Amino acid sequence: MFERDEPMTGTIGNPAQLQDHFWKALAAQPNLMVSLMDAREHALPLRAQLDKHAHGKFWIFTTHDNRVAAGGPAMAQFVGKHTEMFACISGRLVAEQDEAVIDHFWSNPIAAWYPGGRHDPNLLVLRFELDNAEIWEPDMSLTGAFKMLTGTAIRPGEMGKHAVVNLG
Repeated sequence: MFERDEPMTGTIGNPAQLQDHFWKALAAQPNLMVSLMDAREHALPLRAQLDKHAHGKFWIFTTHDNRVAAGGPAMAQFVGKHTEMFACISGRLVAEQDEAVIDHFWSNPIAAWYPGGRHDPNLLVLRFELDNAEIWEPDMSLTGAFKMLTGTAIRPGEMGKHAVVNLG
């Protein structure tokens, strides 16, 4: 379930705790850069709609003419507020067909993007079915910040936490 990457991290910490920190960071700032893995196009900024009862997935409101609309294998990159967390998420984008799910996430901020409202013909909701994520949580302690500011060498065990976690 979890892999360790010694050259980059030096410490894995508690993978379950790192995963929990990731979900909290994503909930606080649900903005991602999303791209299709088979496409040669740049990633797009999109906003994840999270449901604490939905394990292994989140939803994205977009349009049928968006470059990720075709769905398929996808990657999403996340940088937490003040860079307290980094993650690269792999999974699959699938068109959401469940009207109840779409209604659950529909809100005024989402409606502002769709002139035709909830039934705008260009509205597309994609479900991101998660496989795994590589997560980094840098050392934001006073010692870590001091070493970065002064250019002092940071030993592998002082870099923070890192893990590859299964999210699906």
